Amino acid sequence: MNYKITFIGGGNMASSLIGGLLANHYASDKITVAEPDNEKLQQLHKQFNINTTMDNCAAIASSDVVILAVKPQILQQVCRAIAGTVQNRKPLIISIAAGIRSSDINRWLGNNCALVRCMPNTPSLIQLGASGLFANSSVNTEQRAIAESILSAAGITLWVDNEGLLDSVTALSGSGPAYFFLLMEAMQKAGENLGLNAATARQLTLQTAVGAAQMAINSDLSTTKLRENVTSKGGTTEAAIHYFQNNHFEQTVLEALTKARDRAIEMANSLGEDQ
Repeated sequence: MNYKITFIGGGNMASSLIGGLLANHYASDKITVAEPDNEKLQQLHKQFNINTTMDNCAAIASSDVVILAVKPQILQQVCRAIAGTVQNRKPLIISIAAGIRSSDINRWLGNNCALVRCMPNTPSLIQLGASGLFANSSVNTEQRAIAESILSAAGITLWVDNEGLLDSVTALSGSGPAYFFLLMEAMQKAGENLGLNAATARQLTLQTAVGAAQMAINSDLSTTKLRENVTSKGGTTEAAIHYFQNNHFEQTVLEALTKARDRAIEMANSLGEDQ
């Protein structure tokens, strides 16, 4: 891949993707970041030896791929300001701004844009992310491959055919790290209440989380079967699992993710309104 890539916005997610691309031997001189914060630009140039500018339109004018990596609240303003240049250049547009539908971004950019919308999560910052991708009807096969190769620099990528499913992706993997942090937080506190010191409870909790996830990734067995393998009849694990299940653990998880999905829909409706 030898395309010129421009990031509009130089925040943490952009930095993560740039770091992943360079780790995969992508040429640094093919990457540009456009960002109004000059200090941040200097840091990015020093860290990655990439091109930097404060002029969004100048960066886009020679780019094949434009990655929108700004906060959702300012995306409409940014898109309207670059719409003319985008229409002249017709690059592939990739949005990693949470919660804003491709149809709204396309409209703000002047329509008829090849646009991929991505819903990443925070582990993308350490190249262990999980991202859901949706391509609008203007994206061709080659452009889908380009988007996937760029975004896979931050972790795994999975396509959805219906953009509405990105709201479910948001509820599951987008917000998901916080659910695991909450469980780890609760387990650590429980360990302390059971007599372990804080450092021991923390280390055991985190290593158990890493180990369980890695076992699930490496195994051909379902998570249900892996759980059953650990749950001896009449044993300690069974006592805890039964307590979780008797207190509607699975239903609580379903209802929580449904709340997150519904809130994602509400936010998309609000953020997509013309200002």
